[in-house]
Amino acid sequence: MIIVTGGVGFIGSCLISALNDEGIKDILIVDSLGKDEKWKNLIGKNYSDYQHKSDFLEKIKNNYFDTTKIDAIFHLGACSNTTEQDANYLINNNTLYTKELALYAINNNLNFYYASSAATYGDGKQGYNDDESNLNTLKPINMYGYSKHIFDQWAVSNNWLDKITGFKFFNVFGPNEDHKTGMTSIVYNAYHQIMRTGEMILFKSDNSSYKDGEQLRDFIYVKDVIKIMLWFLNNPHKKGLYNLGLGTATTWKNITEAVFKALNLEPKIKYREMPAILKGKYQYYTQANMKKLKETCPLKFSSIEDSVKDYVVNYLQPDLKY
Repeated sequence: MIIVTGGVGFIGSCLISALNDEGIKDILIVDSLGKDEKWKNLIGKNYSDYQHKSDFLEKIKNNYFDTTKIDAIFHLGACSNTTEQDANYLINNNTLYTKELALYAINNNLNFYYASSAATYGDGKQGYNDDESNLNTLKPINMYGYSKHIFDQWAVSNNWLDKITGFKFFNVFGPNEDHKTGMTSIVYNAYHQIMRTGEMILFKSDNSSYKDGEQLRDFIYVKDVIKIMLWFLNNPHKKGLYNLGLGTATTWKNITEAVFKALNLEPKIKYREMPAILKGKYQYYTQANMKKLKETCPLKFSSIEDSVKDYVVNYLQPDLKY
């Protein structure tokens, strides 16, 4: 059995689809469905059971599961809202939850894979090197990033990263993200805004070092993310903390233009002021140092243009799930 927390969410549901493609159906999905539409990500998936997060945690505490039948735990369940300001909520959902499952996996010799985040790097002044010795130099600029950073630090300080595997996800985009109100990718937002109005509106730059539309992020397609995760599942002896981005920084303007191109339209981009809630907490540049992952895993990634085209043409236009 493979356990996937956050299995109804964006990356989790895509992982389950890929596991199904590999013939794996004995999957325990753990999540909290709430009142949004993410339950639709379960449609068409093959899995053995679904459990609410609180019920699952209670069973973990009471040693309910036969651990000899668990092949791996993918812990993707978390609050992914980068503007969330309730620090206690973030610590409980992103830090303590991860600690509890990590210790359970370590104590039972289970393969444990967890989601960290590029938000742990803050404004990037300390670089984007996933060398574990650099962790204490990082300065996240929002509470979401800090809640992820605390766990990374805890794992290093307890020498757990030779027993578990973490992925610092950069800007992931792709099918099954439509429930992420306010946190959907620029590709998703651009497609729908272009379909609705014929144009795309981006935030103006609030940093004199970057022109409007030239803010840079490391965007990576969810299908490439899943390929890497499956590779680690099939190579369980590989442990540690890894950046998971494309390794290339793309401007907001260029990725928006890729959406227009996928739709065979001429780009029409306008700009508006950045919301106050993002000022001082906005990453203007991210680019994953991929040396460590590339030396470990032989897989190659798709280009941004090809990934955007696949997402737009094969999922967004026909309104399909992955």
